[in-house]
Amino acid sequence: MTPPLEIAANVLMTVSIVLAGRNNIHSWWIGIVGCVLFAVLFYQVNLYADVLLQLFFIVTCVIGWLQWRRGAGGQPLPITRTGWRSLAWIVPAGFAAVFIYGMLLHRFTNAYAPFIDSAVLVFSIIAQFLLMSRRIETWGFWLLVNTVAVPLYYSRGLHLTAVLYAAYWINALVSWYWWGVQARRAAAAPLPVPATSAPIADA
Repeated sequence: MTPPLEIAANVLMTVSIVLAGRNNIHSWWIGIVGCVLFAVLFYQVNLYADVLLQLFFIVTCVIGWLQWRRGAGGQPLPITRTGWRSLAWIVPAGFAAVFIYGMLLHRFTNAYAPFIDSAVLVFSIIAQFLLMSRRIETWGFWLLVNTVAVPLYYSRGLHLTAVLYAAYWINALVSWYWWGVQARRAAAAPLPVPATSAPIADA
């Protein structure tokens, strides 16, 4: 039987993730509550890297909420892309961090599947930072995280969580496409005329 804590955490996070995919700012505060519940849940099944990850998410949800509202000079933050030069160091650094943190978990804790657990942690952090900045590439990293997380959570008996992460994989794919559409629409939209501009008088 699925524990009530797992059900509640997943319901809230599902709502938060779907809203994020729709570029909706209410994703953030709902995510905070969901992360608190997940932190307790993962602690109970010895997934300590995931506990740390939820604490990170709580802090970054607050920052992301503010970023989306006022991150562009006091205006809502637009959707943008991450440059290839940035990705060229972000991805290798991510894999290096997975190895280092996985070794620490393996040596000093009783963590289950430390390197896989570490991969969920590290690439979720990268994806979260990109989401906070409204970067389209966030969804590529969430695809990677969800691919790794599904078998991990299923193996620990968190069957509902595993099924929902499989659904999140589909949501990430759809959201990646949708954010691209929104970015192109914003780029094609005409620039607004400043309110203070005076009309040009006829000669």
